[in-house]
Formats: sequence, C-alpha cells, structure tokens
Amino acid sequence: MINPILERVTERVSTRSTDTRADYLRRMQLAADKGSGRGSLSCGNLAHGIAAEETSAKQALSSVRRSNIGIITAFNDMLSAHQPYGRYPDIIKSAAWQAGGVAQVAGGVPAMCDGVTQGQPGMELSLFSRDVIAMATAVSLSHNMFDAVVALGICDKIVPGLLIGSLAFGHLPLMLIPAGPMPSGIPNAEKARVRQLYAEGKIGRDELLKSESASYHSAGTCTFYGTANTNQLMMEFMGLQLPGSSFVNPATELREALTRAATARAVTVSANGEQPQMLANVVSEKSLINAIVGLLASGGSTNHLIHLVAIGKAAGIVIDWDDFDALSAAVPLLARVYPNGQADVNHFHAAGGVQFMIGELLDAGLLHGDVETVAGTGLDRYRQEAFLVDGGVVWKDGASASHDLEILRGCNDPFDTSGGMVVLRGNLGRGAIKVSAVKPEHRVVEAPVRVFQDQSQVVGAFEAGELERDVIVVVTHQGPRANGMPELHKLTPVLGVLQDRGFKVALVTDGRMSGASGKVPAAIHVHPEAICEGNIGRLRDGDVVRLDGENGVLEVFLDQAQLDEREPAIVDCDDVFGMGRELFTAFRERAGDAESGGSPI
Repeated sequence: MINPILERVTERVSTRSTDTRADYLRRMQLAADKGSGRGSLSCGNLAHGIAAEETSAKQALSSVRRSNIGIITAFNDMLSAHQPYGRYPDIIKSAAWQAGGVAQVAGGVPAMCDGVTQGQPGMELSLFSRDVIAMATAVSLSHNMFDAVVALGICDKIVPGLLIGSLAFGHLPLMLIPAGPMPSGIPNAEKARVRQLYAEGKIGRDELLKSESASYHSAGTCTFYGTANTNQLMMEFMGLQLPGSSFVNPATELREALTRAATARAVTVSANGEQPQMLANVVSEKSLINAIVGLLASGGSTNHLIHLVAIGKAAGIVIDWDDFDALSAAVPLLARVYPNGQADVNHFHAAGGVQFMIGELLDAGLLHGDVETVAGTGLDRYRQEAFLVDGGVVWKDGASASHDLEILRGCNDPFDTSGGMVVLRGNLGRGAIKVSAVKPEHRVVEAPVRVFQDQSQVVGAFEAGELERDVIVVVTHQGPRANGMPELHKLTPVLGVLQDRGFKVALVTDGRMSGASGKVPAAIHVHPEAICEGNIGRLRDGDVVRLDGENGVLEVFLDQAQLDEREPAIVDCDDVFGMGRELFTAFRERAGDAESGGSPI
C-alpha cells in the first residue's frame, strides 16, 4: 500500500512533467531505433576508434555483435575517493571480455575535491564543475562507438554531472560503479572537538593537521555522511548501482568482484545485449521520488536540493522544493550518521545500511517498488546484500533488524517522524534548512543580523570578538549568479563555538552549506539571491530576522515598502580572476537559481 503523500507527490510531478518527459522519451526512443551507433560509422571513422586496440579487440569492434562498453572515468590521484579508480579500466576491460563484450575508456572528466577547496577561491568553480562534467561526458560519448556506459565517480558534483551527461544518451544503459569509503579514522566527535579548539585559538595548526590527517587518512570516500556518500545511497535507491555496492571498502576482494559483476551486467543490458535497457527508463518520476525519500530518510546532503532538480530536468522531469517539503513530512528519519550523529558510513553499513533502509521503506509504502533498475525490474532486489563466495558475488537477504539502534532504526521507531529537510518561505524569499542535525531547542532563532559579503569577513569578526551575542549571520552574494555558489563550510566551527557559548545563533545565506551541514541552524540556498535584487541583499546590520525551522519561516521584521526604500547592497562580482574563475563568467551570467538547479546549461 503506497503512502498517500508519496502517491500525491508522484502524481503531481508526473502531471507537471507531462510534456517535457514525453519529449525526452521520444528523442531517446528515436536514438535507440537507429541501432548500434558503431554500425553507422564509416570505415575511416571506425578505423580511428579501434586503431590502438589489440588484434582481438579490433576484430570484435569491427562488427556490432560484441557490445562495446564506454568507460567514463573521474580518476585522479588527489581525490582520495577516486584514487582507486586508476586500476578500474583494466578490471572492466577484462570483465567485459569474459562477459562477451569489449570496453574502452571513452573519456575522462574533471573531479575536484571540495575538501581541498573549502574556503579557497577554487571553491567558486565547484558547483559549475557539475555542468562541465556533464558536458565532458557528452563529448566522450559523442564518438557514437558505445552500446552501454560505465561511469566511475563518487563525489559531490561528479555523480550528478556523470548522470546528467549520460541522460543526454539515455537510449543507452548506464552502470555507476563506486569505489567505496576509506576505513574509519578517529571518531567524528573528536574531529569536531579539535576543529572548535582551533577556531577558538586554543591549539595550533600542527595539532589541527594531525587530527585532520587521522580522519582523512587513506584511499576511499571520506567517511562522514556528506554529499559524496549521499550520492552513493541515492544511486542505490534509484537502481543505478548494483545492490549493496555503495559502502564496500576499496582494495578488498568483494570490491573488485562487485566491479566485475557490474561490468558483466552492463554487457547484459547493453543496446545489443540479452536484456537491453535504456537509462531513460531507469531514471523515471518514480525513481527520482525514491531518491528524494532516501535522501530524507538518511538525513542526507542539502546539496541534493539542487542536484536532483538538475538531474530531473535532464530527464524531462520537473521537481521543485515543495516536493521535498511534502515528502519530508511523511518520511521518517531512520539514520544517525555524522554530522547528524557520531557514526560514520562504515558503522552505518555494518548496522544494516542501505539494504535495511530500503526494506523498511518499501514495507511502509514509502518507496515505489515497481521501477526498472540496473539489476532488473523491481526495487525488491535492493533489499539484498552482496557477499563474496568463491571469488564471485552472491546476493543474500539483508538485515531484517538494525544491528545498532543508535545508528539505524526502523519505520516503527524512527529517530524523528519527519525527514528533517524544511523549505523556508517569507519576505526574504525561499530557502531551505536541514534540521535533522539541529537540536529542537536551536531550530527557531530570532535575533539581530550582522551582514557580510564573504565568509572570511565572518571569521575575522569572530576573532575580533564582535559576534559574542545572539546573532543571525547573513552572508550575501554567494549564489550561482554572484560567484558560482561556493560551500561555506568554513563557517561551521566558528558558529558552533558561539552556539556552545550559549548564544542563539544562525546563518542565512544565498550560498550553500554543503553536505556537512551541522548543528547550527542554517537557512541556505536563499533566492532570489542578492545579486538578483533579492531582499537578502537589502538587509542591514541590526535588522531582526526570524528563522523558524519548525514551521518553515524566514522573515525580516520589515514590510516590503520599507525594504523597497533600500538599495540592494552592491558587491563587484564581475572582477573575478584567479584559479580559473574568469573562465566561468558565462556560466555565472546564465546560471539559474538554486531551486531550478543552479545550472547554466
């Protein structure tokens, strides 16, 4: 029995998307009807595409009988989550051949690490890197050599970019292959404690670096539940990865066996395989709703209020924040993973993980089970966990009960009855707040504001003792049109210190606060943004603002006539140079607002 709210939201999305979805599916079917792209290439085209291959692969690719799997890789050495991907192409090529196919690296896409760029000028390229990745994926696949796509990516903007780019080739199947999280480091509570001590000037940089290095210490995804790991969970909820594949550590036998199994499955569902499949049918209204449910039930990253909208748009599906808001009221919070708790994703996986959550939500009628997935028809397969048997993968029933109620709970005894993502409305515009990590006593703040145009200004004011009071910190000109919408994660420690000192404190911004949104209430993604003459740009020091995360209110105690009398604050957002930012001027000029996906394409 499907939950009535889930049913209503899905119906609303389908109705809203009638024309755009039909047009998208029509275009994808036309592409599929043309048959193997390789078969349409001239001899000269094909000779270029196979020139570097060994004789056996050349012979196979000269005909259309063997499926050719195009590998899109986001490998680089600097990104710990992606470093394991360096050896994946060889594994995939071997597995594809054994399964009766061929594989070629179709292209590489950029993969920046938000952890490296937090608080740095390079972070202003972060959101737009998603759209660069989408375009790079399309360029890679435009050679028309491929019958299926395997995408290697995990982190923040990379998975959404790979998916958006692949949806332009939605007549082909897509298999996302993860690499897994690094083993657990120091406890998250200890990491947060050291960060706050540094923010207060009580310890030096050497001690801070020692702590950070003990947390981020090896190959694999960072183990906190930010955007990267939310990506992995959501891709399972959408049926775009094999069941149980998200949180298996790198360099393990099971990890490699899952990569081989995913490749073999890609051959099976390829355009000329035994069970041909189209990505266009896997990414549907129902699967997108399932992704939102997974996001909410797990307390996942606020970045997906932007990314899922953009992904939907690429598939002709129109979703907005009201859909998230409505579902949040119906979907219980089932997980407590840092920053919503002290556990990391390895602990979450051991407690029952994705498979337990999907089973619970299916049984409660809070997921659509009748969807197409890369593993076959129906989401029931995703109740199953992957195990290594005789060097191969065997799927068995996942946990039917949580192994740790401090980390994971069922729908009958959740951590909270709602998903903890609330849309904010008021005379400052529309925004969002993630309340799942915020204690109830901190969810409503009414205080005078202090307005800044840069997060470094906030840190400077904190260090000068200017914020030792009840205060709502407002950081403007941080939206997509202004500077590319960087994450403002640098503010977390200083605002946390103020809250711990007993002050009522909150953040209001037209920027992002990332998947690491934590214990301080933050109204983020506010639009219209300041540079677009949004009222957030008309705030002045001392104005009293109310942020009510319980009832979804964001307002300043001034009427619109008073606000209209003020000129919006002017910040020169055109003089942006250094770290390649000048190359993205056209992106900033074309970017939509956060609720429409923040995309320039």
